[in-house]
Amino acid sequence: MCETSIEESVFQLSAPDTRWLSTGYNGGYCIADAAYNVSVPSGWTHENLAAYVEQRCERAGLTTPGPALLTGVDLTHARGARYEDVEIYATVGLSNPATLPMATGAEDHHTAGAENNDGVDDEDRDDDSDEPTVGTVNLVVRTSRPLTDGALATLVGTAVEAKTATLLWLTDFTGTTTDAVVAGAPAMGDRERWAGSGTALGNATRVCVRDAVRASFESRYADTEVPGAVDCAEHGVVTDGSATVFKP
Repeated sequence: MCETSIEESVFQLSAPDTRWLSTGYNGGYCIADAAYNVSVPSGWTHENLAAYVEQRCERAGLTTPGPALLTGVDLTHARGARYEDVEIYATVGLSNPATLPMATGAEDHHTAGAENNDGVDDEDRDDDSDEPTVGTVNLVVRTSRPLTDGALATLVGTAVEAKTATLLWLTDFTGTTTDAVVAGAPAMGDRERWAGSGTALGNATRVCVRDAVRASFESRYADTEVPGAVDCAEHGVVTDGSATVFKP
């Protein structure tokens, strides 16, 4: 499997010749030898995210280029899980939870939250910080099976579905307003076309996400109360509105 390092609050998953798909601030497809999850300090401001991540990685001595996610959760709460051809690493923070009620009229319960979507969790920052306090659930996923671009996108979807199911079991939330995923597969080799929940790869992904997210959640909230509802959180959003439904 891949090698991991945590230096100076920077997590690195080293995976040579991997094709990644990231939903983070510099998202999209790329080929790189590593992926990162960077924990940011209290009072942190984000003007040039790419330059900031590069500086943090250089300071940590982790200079291999690769996609990165940002989190305010201390990496002592990061947890990994391996099963069959998949390994996943998760950090969980829920200070800006999101939920999707099945009834309309949710606007009565809407709580305004931070509007940035850079995959940053400021949950552990000082209250005096000028930055918005938001949370995130970050996932770094890697499979040893080469995948087509479509299958890699499906792998992201499978991971997100498993994250949502796990959080709904642990809390009343579907996620946070800034969740992010980076998923990777070998760049070379015969590429598989499928990674949904009905495949062995999808099953392994769901198992790993469930167990890694649950473990990180239990570590992060061992001595801290989880918001009971969006209205109880510092920030967050309840999806509101009602669409017009029609037969095409």
